[in-house]
Amino acid sequence: MASTALPLPSVLAVPAKPYEFSFPPHKTALLVIDMQRDFLLKGGFGHIQGGSLEAVQASIAPTARLLSTFRQAGLAVFHTREGHKPDLSDCPSSKLNRQAAAPDNLQHNKVIGDTGEMGRLLVRGEYGHDLVDELQPWPNEVVIDKPGKGAFWNTTLLDKLKAKAITHLIVSGVTTECCFATTIREANDRGFECSNGVQGGVEEATAGYNGKFKGCSLEMIYWSQGLFGFVTSLEPLLECLAPHISIPKSICGTTPPQTPPAFNGDLSISVLQSSYRAGLSPVTVLEAVMDRIEKYSKVDPAVWIHQAPKSFVLDQVRQLQVKWPNPNCLPPLFGIPFSVKDSIDIAGLPTTTACPPLAHVPPKNASSYDLLISQGAIFVGKTNLDQLATGLTGCRSPYGITRSVFNHEYISGGSSSGSCVSVGAGLVSFSLATDTAGSGRVPSGFNGVVGYKPTRGLISAQGVTPACLSLDCIAIIANNVNDARTVWDLSVGFDEQDRYAKTCTPIPRHINSIGPQATSFTFGIPPSEALCICNPVYRRMFNRAVQALQKLGGRLQPIDWTPFEKAGKLLYEGSFVSERLASLPDDWLEQNRSNLHPVIESIFSAVVARNSTAVDAYRDLQAKALYTRQAEKVFEYSATGVDVVVVPTAPTHWTVQEVLANPIASNSTLGEFTSPSQREPIHYMRSEAQLKTQKKFYLLA
Repeated sequence: MASTALPLPSVLAVPAKPYEFSFPPHKTALLVIDMQRDFLLKGGFGHIQGGSLEAVQASIAPTARLLSTFRQAGLAVFHTREGHKPDLSDCPSSKLNRQAAAPDNLQHNKVIGDTGEMGRLLVRGEYGHDLVDELQPWPNEVVIDKPGKGAFWNTTLLDKLKAKAITHLIVSGVTTECCFATTIREANDRGFECSNGVQGGVEEATAGYNGKFKGCSLEMIYWSQGLFGFVTSLEPLLECLAPHISIPKSICGTTPPQTPPAFNGDLSISVLQSSYRAGLSPVTVLEAVMDRIEKYSKVDPAVWIHQAPKSFVLDQVRQLQVKWPNPNCLPPLFGIPFSVKDSIDIAGLPTTTACPPLAHVPPKNASSYDLLISQGAIFVGKTNLDQLATGLTGCRSPYGITRSVFNHEYISGGSSSGSCVSVGAGLVSFSLATDTAGSGRVPSGFNGVVGYKPTRGLISAQGVTPACLSLDCIAIIANNVNDARTVWDLSVGFDEQDRYAKTCTPIPRHINSIGPQATSFTFGIPPSEALCICNPVYRRMFNRAVQALQKLGGRLQPIDWTPFEKAGKLLYEGSFVSERLASLPDDWLEQNRSNLHPVIESIFSAVVARNSTAVDAYRDLQAKALYTRQAEKVFEYSATGVDVVVVPTAPTHWTVQEVLANPIASNSTLGEFTSPSQREPIHYMRSEAQLKTQKKFYLLA
């Protein structure tokens, strides 16, 4: 097994040029540049460049040592590969032709895309394009395929680094004078603090084809007191991390095999990942999970619409164990149990959307589900929801009313009611849900978990039964922010089957990695008149949260709340609500009124009665564009712009009886800040003691 490692401190430091390099290990990643066969082996693209293969090959062994150390310390690792699509549509003509077009050229007899000894040169999917055997990535490591010399141009690297909260980079790889140096300069422009892995001696984790250029390239990095970053040596870096890594027993000496750790009941993803590496069997965890689900079904029978049989779940686990026998090399969600909202397709299982007349058995999985399964996650069941994903209470399902895990007199929230209860009750590590106008966030707040609604189009919505097709988002429900971040990062990816998928991300903001800016931020909140709708207890809790943010380094400054208020009104007081009907087949409502939940039927009938016209829709679209532009100014880079807008998740927490007595108005109140608009204030008579169930308060930007 392994020796005991010391916990990683908040900051480590190593000798470097031009001065000591300090880095927070949990926010630091190893970035290994282009250690590909095409650049390191005979007959590859690098060999054609006429450089010294012996020099670049000498960097493999020290890079492997650095890679092993980062893995044993549990730190983030990224790899890059330079190459192009098979049709070379992403290869600029200058890159393709410049060297071969040189007068009297006798060296560059092959160009990118030509067939070499290891397949087509620098073409993705070819044998030569992949990393050398000694440095193959582990399943939990990120591989970035880049079309240029820099690793940030036209790639998702910046987004992936931000998703893991990375601010510092240790960079290694080839070649020093080309892709290595270009990437460090690109990282510097984006605010990262960078150091390369080594300098000097034989053991080098970076190398180039021309020895003269290598030295100059490294000197340029730290010239003028660190113009682009730092240069440090390999051995001090390894010594710095050594106390914090687990050393295999084969190195420490012979000792009897250690007993695998017992399952302590914690389903947090990071805890399970660590326990599985230490030898805990996922069978033990999933057996405990299935027992919990069975027991909790007696407490709240409305959580699940479909529970996977225990035999099916354990069969998934055993297949994983066969596929991934090495506990040190596991996919990031290996053995992590999760639930799925029953508006998301799983092949062979009915998707009901809590509306039996619309139930269907899909022939294939939703793309988001497939991604999670491919990373080792274990599916345990489909959860209840407000019918047609319409509602914020959890009280609108023919499969029963779910209850808050804190007090069963109170609502769970919706529409992702079962998803949030399944996480809040400790039945799963996370849930795949949806959020159109608060459906993932409100019930999360009522069950003590984290609900994250990513930007629409980053996670594929293919295979999701639409509520409002142009607004629907996959939501992540998790125990904590880190778990939500992990699942989100693994779920993001362009899917051409999703008509609203984003092909690119907005103009990125830079990283503040050092100095006072690294621990400070600006934020705005709604004005006092907008917060008046909050129950007095919730208002006090929100004020405490604002004070906590200020203690963390946040600076509160005024914002223009008007565009958010007006945009919220558009969603339910304008023509956009008609999209709820646009997602249903023609004449479906008339034919199925009697099969709908009474509240859902009344909502849809009200939409029909509005008689919205195409003119109304175009006017609302024009207004939306105006409010969007105005909201962008709130977040712009300027003295008045803010980094984040902080709002209450909900203004209050209703009891089930309160919602049943006034289903429309109570639901509307809960959406006050999920799609902000000002509504009539409600007079609250409940005392703080009566609100004791709301143990946690969540803020969403």
